[in-house]
Amino acid sequence: MGLSWLMARRFRRSKHKNRFVNFISASSTVGIALGCAALITLLSVMNGFQKALEEQLLSLVPHVEYQAVRDGLRDWRTVVETAQQHPQVIAAAPVTVVNSMLQQGRSFKGVSARAIDPELEPRVSGINDFVSADDWQRFAGDPQSVILGFGLAQELGLEVGDTITLLVPRVERGRQSLQAPRRVHLQLAGTFRLGGELDYQQAYLHLSAGQQAMGLSTEANGVRLRIRDVYQAPVVASQIASELSEYTYISDWTRTEGHLYRDIQLVRSVMYLVLVLVLAVASFNIVSTLVMVVQEKRGAIAILKTMGASDALIMRTFVLQGTMNGLLGIVIGGIAGVLLAWKLPTLLRGLEHTFAFKLLPEDIYFVSSIPTQLQWQDIVLVLVVALVTSVVATLYPAWKATQVNPARALIGE
Repeated sequence: MGLSWLMARRFRRSKHKNRFVNFISASSTVGIALGCAALITLLSVMNGFQKALEEQLLSLVPHVEYQAVRDGLRDWRTVVETAQQHPQVIAAAPVTVVNSMLQQGRSFKGVSARAIDPELEPRVSGINDFVSADDWQRFAGDPQSVILGFGLAQELGLEVGDTITLLVPRVERGRQSLQAPRRVHLQLAGTFRLGGELDYQQAYLHLSAGQQAMGLSTEANGVRLRIRDVYQAPVVASQIASELSEYTYISDWTRTEGHLYRDIQLVRSVMYLVLVLVLAVASFNIVSTLVMVVQEKRGAIAILKTMGASDALIMRTFVLQGTMNGLLGIVIGGIAGVLLAWKLPTLLRGLEHTFAFKLLPEDIYFVSSIPTQLQWQDIVLVLVVALVTSVVATLYPAWKATQVNPARALIGE
């Protein structure tokens, strides 16, 4: 192996008669470096979006939720106690979902209001992270107050202290005629700001106000759960539902926001496919380089064979030579990919500021900048696949080198 390594270094450092060989050799190294750097960066971006989905969007979107089929839950406390016995459940809290219209003067906006208990809600959601301390204190102290999404309040021109009206459809059994909606007057205590559609669709009010708006005979019509592993939400929801004594609709985040997670996983899968294809294409340059080197070094190979070099020694020599090109590209690409993924959010913010554009508008996306998260398993995967493809690419040219006939090579045939 030591002799193979020595000859591989000699062959690689020697100046080739054909400059095109040098160009192809350099391009193989550059291609592998660019492929590794790009894929490490893209996979880090996908990891960043997944982390943002888990820590931001899913902090407001219920992991699991049970809603009464009719009217309200007879005893939401029993539902909470049953749910909290499951090992995956961190906390549970009551909620009343109020689909309504928000009226301000002559302006109307559809809004999905959630009536909550200000003391229990922070256990199951991260609403406190998106509302200022003053706004939350005002909301908690006034049962007739409401918190609106920042975009919704901005569209309606509302400020803290303004009075708004919720128009809630009135549904009465056995009557087909249209009924006048219930009107619930509330005072704006503050706003929350997550980013994306929720800022224009959602509001929070007190359980008592929700009971009044829906005309419930009980305190709440649903229970919301926060679980440890959000990707187990469908399984946990079904397991707990089988133990409940009340008929409820079962919902989890994969039904409402699951398309975002599926999109992230789809892009990640495409990235893995692109990883193999990009590195395979880059490795073809290693094949081309070694084929031309073998042709150029036919005389040297013939001399080595006449001196007693075995086919295994010749093959190891050219495998190592091609692998050196791949290793150099892997090291450069790995370092560049880690640095680029680490600094990408800062670089993109600088570009947005310089050219006055917004890559991720806050009114559309739940993140306002490209997030990244480096995961060592992705880095190792990219580098290992690059190394394997580099080694595989050397096998055919190295085998061709062992087929050189010393007699014909030395007479120039």
